[in-house]
Amino acid sequence: MPRIDRDGVGIHYEVHGDGPPLLLTHGYSSTSAMWHGQVDALSQDYKLILWDMRGHGQSDYPDDPKAYSEALTVGDMAAILDAVGAKRAVVGGLSLGGYMSLAFYRAHPQTARALLIIDTGPGFRKDDAREAWNARAHATADKLDREGLDVLKAATRERATASHRNAKGLALAARGMLTQRDAKVMELLPDIKVPALIVVGADDTPFLAASDYMAAKIPGTQKVVIPAAGHAVNIDQPKAFVDAVVPFLKNLPG
Repeated sequence: MPRIDRDGVGIHYEVHGDGPPLLLTHGYSSTSAMWHGQVDALSQDYKLILWDMRGHGQSDYPDDPKAYSEALTVGDMAAILDAVGAKRAVVGGLSLGGYMSLAFYRAHPQTARALLIIDTGPGFRKDDAREAWNARAHATADKLDREGLDVLKAATRERATASHRNAKGLALAARGMLTQRDAKVMELLPDIKVPALIVVGADDTPFLAASDYMAAKIPGTQKVVIPAAGHAVNIDQPKAFVDAVVPFLKNLPG
């Protein structure tokens, strides 16, 4: 399978189909495999690019805590698009992957043709809310250090079935990539100038208000709430997810 080398860190990606590029990023402690149910539908008309974040799946698990950050993750996304020859792409993801897609737009606004923001929050404006989020991320990391990958067995379906090689990379990713340091992504929302689609599961209670907030702040955005779906909306309701995404993609300006 294709890989890129990012300063000695190998990043796994895969390409399905041909057409306008569409890069999808998985959520924290999941892998690119969470999108495999959408490959047939999305690769018919698009070059679907899936990848594993550092510390996840088939990518490398560096030992250095400094090898895990928002900036490096955004850089990985840009390097993958460069490797497949995509000058512009629809960029999207679920949860942490959606947040990283917003961060990608902030760093590379000319490269993002549109945004797919799925079961995602844009970060936190208030320090106390950010600190509470970060405390949970550090608690997750500590638990992974103590108990290993068994922690994920009690997690949501797409995370319980995810294949990781070790827990240390996931713990480092929680500390370096899942934690938040500022409100820059949140402050970016009114300045987004590309079409955006927000998708959220009706039962994904922690992310409903965040989805409403982003829909109100991003100019001209569309929002779809999918019934009987939780946090992994594309796995809980795969057909409804595709039915929401494909018309949005088809109607994008060239």
